[in-house]
Amino acid sequence: MSGKTRSWWGWGNVEDAVTGAERTELTRRTAELLPDADLTVHSAPPVESFEVAPNRVTAPPALARLASYDIRDRLAHSHGQAFRDVVRALLGKLPHVPDLVVRPTSEAEVVRTLEWCYGAGIAVVPFGGGTSVVGGVEARTGAEYAGVVSLDLGSMDRVLEVDGTSRAALVQAGVLGPHLEEQLRPHGHTLRFFPQSFEFSTLGGWLATRAGGHFATRLTHIDDLTESLRVVTPAGVVETRRLPGSGAGPSPDRMFLGSEGALGVITQAWVRLQDRPRWRAGASIAFKDYEAGVRAVRALAQSGLDPANCRLLDPMEAFINAGSPTAVLVLGFESADHPVTAWMERALELCRDHGGTLPEPPRYTDTGDTAARTSAADTWRSSFLRMPYQRDALAAQGMIVETFETACTWDRFAGLRAAVDAAAQDAMRQVGATGVVTCRFTHVYPDGPAPYFGVYAAGAWGRTVEQWDEIKQAVSEALIAHGATITHHHAVGRDHRPWYDRQRPDLFAAALRAGKAVLDPSGILNPGAVIDPLR
Repeated sequence: MSGKTRSWWGWGNVEDAVTGAERTELTRRTAELLPDADLTVHSAPPVESFEVAPNRVTAPPALARLASYDIRDRLAHSHGQAFRDVVRALLGKLPHVPDLVVRPTSEAEVVRTLEWCYGAGIAVVPFGGGTSVVGGVEARTGAEYAGVVSLDLGSMDRVLEVDGTSRAALVQAGVLGPHLEEQLRPHGHTLRFFPQSFEFSTLGGWLATRAGGHFATRLTHIDDLTESLRVVTPAGVVETRRLPGSGAGPSPDRMFLGSEGALGVITQAWVRLQDRPRWRAGASIAFKDYEAGVRAVRALAQSGLDPANCRLLDPMEAFINAGSPTAVLVLGFESADHPVTAWMERALELCRDHGGTLPEPPRYTDTGDTAARTSAADTWRSSFLRMPYQRDALAAQGMIVETFETACTWDRFAGLRAAVDAAAQDAMRQVGATGVVTCRFTHVYPDGPAPYFGVYAAGAWGRTVEQWDEIKQAVSEALIAHGATITHHHAVGRDHRPWYDRQRPDLFAAALRAGKAVLDPSGILNPGAVIDPLR
């Protein structure tokens, strides 16, 4: 669509990588923050230098035209986009390469692929945009499988039907975010779901991981926008009924939302649409006292105002990404139905009640295409979209740059943040890395926030994956110990399994395994993601 080349090893497009003046400035700011960092630039090795085993299985004639055995293609489908994935690619260490990539163009071809793999004992890893940051698309399988197929749904990318009366659309699972919005725009609608990975992730991936979007309140997860699903399993096809709501027993949609391809392959879904916004308001509020900012956000979350954007950046996060010396709240409202001036004015009253100040007045717009932002919000948004590219650039310079997110109730947040910061700092000392920990809210609810933590540390080139793994272990233990979730919107995959297994009730885990035994009796679907493989 864009005419650009997707990177096989790192985030996004090759043409959009951090280079030139941007890299120089990024390096300068990093050296100012961490003067002891060795910021030597390392480049990705050529594809030909990777030791990739020959494919163990070959697609049958009926699927041959859909199959790719190209080394670059197989490598690109062997990992996600977490920090550890990027660094391992830079080091030439990608150990779990699928035997082939299959790109079905229809649900019938998905069915035929699963039938072949089921009969031949081949593991199947569903693949959307490949932006998983939790090991969700990495086939860590052994000799119990004859081979591994990466099932890339990217060719199934059409909006099949739009129901304007019910304001819903039937959409194929492989559509990327921008292409979905392009197809909805002529109808005057939007899915209004914009995760940071929006440009490179798919509807099916959002559904399979219970992804969270950009908007901070109300309809925050893809669950809220799902009307019904169609799922292909080795045992047959499951299609749920289109309903605005139902009290008829446990929801079948809920069974597959978040299942990460371990129970079936989502091929299409009816999703709830929104009218495209016309009125917007945006403001940036500064808080010298971070805790006062937290109280202001809690008041906003419990006010019923439902801001579209309500991101509180702690002072370190605000400094790194927006150049602010204080905590900053990026606040926004939008509507397709009415001006939002009154909502913004009341929100600003609440912020002032807690010590918030406005460096500049809020902005209001009345147009379908122009977002209202203040300069601080503009700066942060630009940084937000460039973050993954900058993460890759710093990872190639020996830095440990990674994030993790969670959610907790308001009464637990202060203790959780202190515990996470202490655990991260202690772990950094133990692995010999010097760094900082940042925190921002991505989503807020009446009963609690979703804190999103960042770690920026000077690592040792060649050991940064192991260093990060130790830090990740420590902060994950802190999350579980302080009543938080191991993930708010980044899924479980394989990397979060140890803590997810402790978070979920044992009897529920047993019921989930029983469900997998019915839907996937030979255990070929995404083995090890969410639940143990059956083999």
